[in-house]
Amino acid sequence: MDITLTSPRRVDATITLPPSKSITARALLVGALAEQPGHLTDVAVCDDTHALLQGLAATHGTIDVGPAGTAMRLLVAYHACQPGHQVVIDGDLRMRQRPMAPLIDALQTMGAHIRCLDRDGFAPVAIEGRQMRGPFAVRLPAGVSSQFATALLLIAPVVGGIRIELEGDIVSAPYIDMTLAVMRHYGVEAHWRGRRIEVPAARYSDAPLTVEADWSAASYWLALQALLPESRIALRGLLRDSWQGDSRMLALMQQMGMGARWMPGGDLALDMSRAGCCCCSTYADLNGTPDLAPTLIVALCLLGRPFRLTGLRTLRHKESDRREALRNELMKLGYVLQLEGDDAVQWHFESCPTQPHPRIHPHGDHRIAMAMALAATRHPGITIADADVVGKSYPNYWKHLQAAGFACTATFE
Repeated sequence: MDITLTSPRRVDATITLPPSKSITARALLVGALAEQPGHLTDVAVCDDTHALLQGLAATHGTIDVGPAGTAMRLLVAYHACQPGHQVVIDGDLRMRQRPMAPLIDALQTMGAHIRCLDRDGFAPVAIEGRQMRGPFAVRLPAGVSSQFATALLLIAPVVGGIRIELEGDIVSAPYIDMTLAVMRHYGVEAHWRGRRIEVPAARYSDAPLTVEADWSAASYWLALQALLPESRIALRGLLRDSWQGDSRMLALMQQMGMGARWMPGGDLALDMSRAGCCCCSTYADLNGTPDLAPTLIVALCLLGRPFRLTGLRTLRHKESDRREALRNELMKLGYVLQLEGDDAVQWHFESCPTQPHPRIHPHGDHRIAMAMALAATRHPGITIADADVVGKSYPNYWKHLQAAGFACTATFE
């Protein structure tokens, strides 16, 4: 499905954001490991959580997670410690290219029986679940994905405890913090000191949890407020004291002049009453929050605001190589990104001719599709191909844009 978008001049809307996909995934795995699962309210309903639920329910056969990286990593750890389970976990072509070796190696040192069926360190993997009796001590490279640490941490209490020594640069640390916060909510207190995380043997409690709204999803609306400064956008379901590192997006936009106030009912109301100088350069290290990069890169180009963003090494391991995908697609709109090493992206007004009637390919990546949709504010009639890809995290994104006044025309091929 393709979506052709034309933006209104201003948006006046209250948006009920989807629940956090990341918190939902962690809570679902805890529920599968707990003797008495706690009641979950406001869970994220999207392709990724569906893949995880399907995988948690399986005990034999092949589990296909598609492009769901979080589900892949969590399910490998889960089934490895479930005696009697015999599964093959696979994904789409891109998922087969995403690294798994650090997690597989760590689990194997704990006694897990895991075989890579195609290439060492990559999916598909065959798993024979075994009883694991810790405590264990493992070393884990921390510079590829925080999901490896998250998968080990979540199973740690039920396998007898784990001590993890993180090696190298630690990327996406806020996601590890989120994992520890979810575990703490369910009665397991881990300790993170320097490069060492220790989790005791324990049982998860059956505490109820209402999942807060997704700050990653909120990022597109925060950017939209900046792009259409006369708008009045309110976001529903967010928490001020969030477990999510992507709540940093609010502070980044406030530095660019966005006003924000928490309303008595809990909504976050936005405005651009303090709009600053658009030509001022933006510099930010996104090592802890790389999922914000597509939104920021697209918005800053559209605002005509030069920038240099660092901490982007992990982007090449996402649903697409996000730096390359953004460079390719933004060139269609006349913006030429400069990729610096494997860590940074910058833009200082470099330009090229704009394509007439640009058709954006999201490269199978939900965040590229949603971020590039913001370009409708400057390029009316822009088309987003493979628009269904947003189902991975935000299935109602196009409906929400339409409710906010965007003209959205779907075509099927």
